[in-house]
Amino acid sequence: MPVNLKGRNFITLKDFTPEEIRFMLDLSMDLKRKKRAGIKNDLLKGKNVVLLFEKTSTRTRCAFEVAAFDEGANVTFLTQSQMGKKETIEDTAKVLGRFYDGIEFRGFKQETVDDLAAHAGVPVWNGLTDLYHPTQILADFLTVEEHIAKPLNKVKFVYVGDARNNMGNSLMIGAAKMGMHFVGVAPKELFPSEELVAEMREVAKETGAVIELTDNIAEGVKDADVIYTDVWVSMGEEDQFEERIKLLEPYRVDMDMVKATGNPDMIFLHCLPAFHDNKTTVGAEIEEKFGLKEMEVSDEVFRSKYSKVFDEAENRMHTIKAVMVATMA
Repeated sequence: MPVNLKGRNFITLKDFTPEEIRFMLDLSMDLKRKKRAGIKNDLLKGKNVVLLFEKTSTRTRCAFEVAAFDEGANVTFLTQSQMGKKETIEDTAKVLGRFYDGIEFRGFKQETVDDLAAHAGVPVWNGLTDLYHPTQILADFLTVEEHIAKPLNKVKFVYVGDARNNMGNSLMIGAAKMGMHFVGVAPKELFPSEELVAEMREVAKETGAVIELTDNIAEGVKDADVIYTDVWVSMGEEDQFEERIKLLEPYRVDMDMVKATGNPDMIFLHCLPAFHDNKTTVGAEIEEKFGLKEMEVSDEVFRSKYSKVFDEAENRMHTIKAVMVATMA
């Protein structure tokens, strides 16, 4: 049965079947090939898109804008709206839905993007919330397929770090949907919610996925095809650096961890930005305050042959383009 996603919101991968996720990945590959071949589609010609940003961004904004421009759409980048200040989210959604054919939101509360989706009347896409980051997962899985000579349902995917942040949650959801072997390696204090784990294990019964959690690094990473990590502290949690460093410093992805996989063909992924050195304002502050030159990943691993982080970053554009085309064209 053909997949038709036109008019659908893209809020969390929970809302999509494995076949629908497969369709978006295949569409991403096709659009990527065409872009590299210089083939212009204009699949979104005449469409207008608005990007609502509460959280700052490099990849999400640029990926949405370039993807939209590639396909002929017009884009408004909006950071200083009255949404939630002088105007309710519901009212804002109803207004923007009259102006635009698609709405992207990147911010803090999941309820905000849920409310936008409930009232806009046009597709709403989640560019990141505190709970989920679904566009990133499509980019991650596309990168895995480009570099691992196995189908997704044969891949052991290991997430190391804060396993209950938006990336830990979203990767587990995506892995469950696609029948993958997912392992969250984290301190027990940072395991994902029991409710979400139980929900994804129910999904896994249908897809053949395996969902595991452990605080044992050596056991968790053994035979991994992918090791993935993210920053230890997300935007809005900067007051928690000291606590997270104490919990997560043993979980830094370094070359010893890479070797512990026993897999010479494994790859390292990170959604970026990464604190792999001290050459940023925040990195310098962390070194001064806590004496750390690297946090979640060592510079050695980040720059190694195993690292595919910039392929992954590019794939944000191709997968976001596929989401917009699938839901709006």
